[in-house]
This record gives sequence, structure tokens and C-alpha cells, in this order.
Amino acid sequence: MIGVYVHIPYCLKKCRYCDFCSIPVDETAGRYRAALETEIALSGAKHPGERVKTVFFGGGTPTVLPAEDLCAILGAIRNTFAVEPDAEISIECNPKTIGFDGLKRLFDAGFNRLSIGLQATQNELLSRIGRVHTYEEFLVTYAAVRDAGFTNINVDLMHGLPGQGQADYLDAIRTVAALEPTHISAYSLILEEETPLYDDVMHGRETLPDADAVADMEDAGMDLLDALGYRRYEVSNFAMSGFECRHNLIYWHNEPYLGLGVAAHSSMVEDGFWVRFSNERSIPAYLKKIGKGKLPRAERIITNTFEQMFESVMLGLRLVKGIDRAAFSDRFGCDVIETYRSAYDKNDRYGFWDHSDPDFLRLNRIGMDHLDSVLRDFRERRLIDFLR
Repeated sequence: MIGVYVHIPYCLKKCRYCDFCSIPVDETAGRYRAALETEIALSGAKHPGERVKTVFFGGGTPTVLPAEDLCAILGAIRNTFAVEPDAEISIECNPKTIGFDGLKRLFDAGFNRLSIGLQATQNELLSRIGRVHTYEEFLVTYAAVRDAGFTNINVDLMHGLPGQGQADYLDAIRTVAALEPTHISAYSLILEEETPLYDDVMHGRETLPDADAVADMEDAGMDLLDALGYRRYEVSNFAMSGFECRHNLIYWHNEPYLGLGVAAHSSMVEDGFWVRFSNERSIPAYLKKIGKGKLPRAERIITNTFEQMFESVMLGLRLVKGIDRAAFSDRFGCDVIETYRSAYDKNDRYGFWDHSDPDFLRLNRIGMDHLDSVLRDFRERRLIDFLR
């Protein structure tokens, strides 16, 4: 079974920190639904009978498209693939982009999980990062989401924002948790090149909290979320029991998924090989290929076993639960610790492993704080061992 990701590249206005493949909604949006439906049909012919256990509409902001278009795209997926009766079907939205009527249409069409991009509860902070909504407008959207029937709701929060202190971040967590969403994504701002915020920081027009302050925010936020009943299950994701995002778990378990839409990425078995492929990144190029009846692919790479193994480690160590050693062995025919013995031993000396369950390879909280360096060791040490 696979997960399906649908990329909607449009938004009301691009945020100042965003480097995702997204643009303010323009005249191409009217043709995008039909293009996606064509890609779905072409993908179905390439992968007949594929069973689907999750669907995720992301962006951009999917809800800038009319609800009827979003429902039609989901309908095309259902008509083409064998979508499981209990599939998790998620969609991202931002405040101000959809009201009760549109949300009710989505819920009635089968969307059963909704993720709202809030980022902060202080309007000054929202303005500084270029969000187009206020906290009060978020509350209106949140109430409409509840009224439409959604019970599985995620809210995004960020720390490390310009002008943000630890008290601001903790207040945002408490304020959002009081609304009782089932899931909170709490992640640090990453300053990306070629964004307006990056330019402001580089030219001294804006200042971000220093690394120590951001780390303190993160630690204090994790403690507060845990106290409020949100259990950390991945680096930046916290959920009430039973409400972990099933679609994102597909990525972190390195399971197969199909990406649809401009700039979407896929990783799955095709023609007998495990491959990664991606779609055209520009909307005109995507629409042109679709118009010719072709899959809109820009790149296709066959991955070897060594690459698949490292990807499973790279993604699995993001999970608090870690890597299931038996599942890794069943897939690759070797034990993950023995395969990466030198890297494992090096990080064991640093005290980064959680040894509470020998059936899983997992990092403790300190180890997760050093995830990037741990993964560098795994890539370098495995390559050295492999070449011996």
C-alpha cells in the first residue's frame, strides 16, 4: 500500500520565510484541477490496482482552490486507485482561505484530517513573517473547522521567529492547546536563502533569536507540550494518543508514496525497481507535459540497496520510537546496528542512544538534538565499511 501526496502550489501571498514551490494564485489555477486529474489517470495506468492508505493535500495552501475542485481531485483518486475505507485523508489550510460551507463540502467528500497553518498567536509576530492572517482570524477558521465536523485537527506553530521570546512561544502553545487540537506540529524557523526574510536578516533589517535561545525555546516547548498531553513522536511533531499523522509516518518509515502535482516527489517500486522521481518544478512546464498526455516527470533515479538502507536510517531516527530492527532486517536482510557498527559505537560513546528497548534503534532526547551529526556519522562510517 502507498500514500498519495497532492501538491497545490497556490497561496494568497507567499510568506517571507517560505522557499516551497508556491506562488500567489494566478490564472493557471483554473487549469490545475484538470491537469491533476489527467496526471492521476496517467499514474493509475502506470500503477494499476495500487492500494492507498493515506492521501495528503499540501502546498502552498490547497484551500485557495474552490472546494469543488479539491473534492473532484479526491474523487479522481478514489476512482483510479483502491483507497482503503479507513484511509487518513488530510488537507492543509490557512486562515482566511476557506469558510464553513467549503469546509463542510470537504468533510462530506471524505477529508477527515485538517492541518491549519497558524505559526504564532501574537499578531506582531505573524506580521513580521508575512502571514496574511491574524490570530483572531485563525479562531474564526478553527471554529468553522469544528462546526464542519472535523475532529482530527493539527495546528502548526513555529519558534525562532524574529522578535519572538520564550514567553511568546510558550504562551502560543498554551493558547492553542486550550482549543484541544489532536496534533501540534512545533518546528523551528529555518532561514532559507532567496527569501525576503533571509535578505532582511543579511542586511540587518531583521534579527533572529540566537541558537542558544532557540534551543531553550525548543526544550521548554517540548516539556510544556508533554505536560499538556501531547506526546512527541517525531522531531517536530506532537500528538494526543492515537492521532499521530499516518501519512507522515509513511515518509519516516521509508515506505512507498506517490506525489502528484507540480514539484511533487515520489518514492516507490516501479518496473521492478525502487525509484525516486520528481515532477517539473514550474507550473508552465508541468501543464505543458500534461497537455501532451505525458507524465510530468523531471527526474527519475533508481536507488540501490545501500541508498535505501541509509534513507531508512535517516528517516527512522527522526522518530522517538526509532527504527524497528526486525522490520529493517526483514527488508534488507541485515541488522541495522551491525550494518552500521562503527557509527553506532561512536555515538554510543557520546551517550546518544536510548537503550530501553533492544528491539529498536532510537536516539534519546540529547541524541535527537544532535541528529544531523549522528546521520553524518552513519553516512560516512557505512560508506567506509562498505568500501573495505
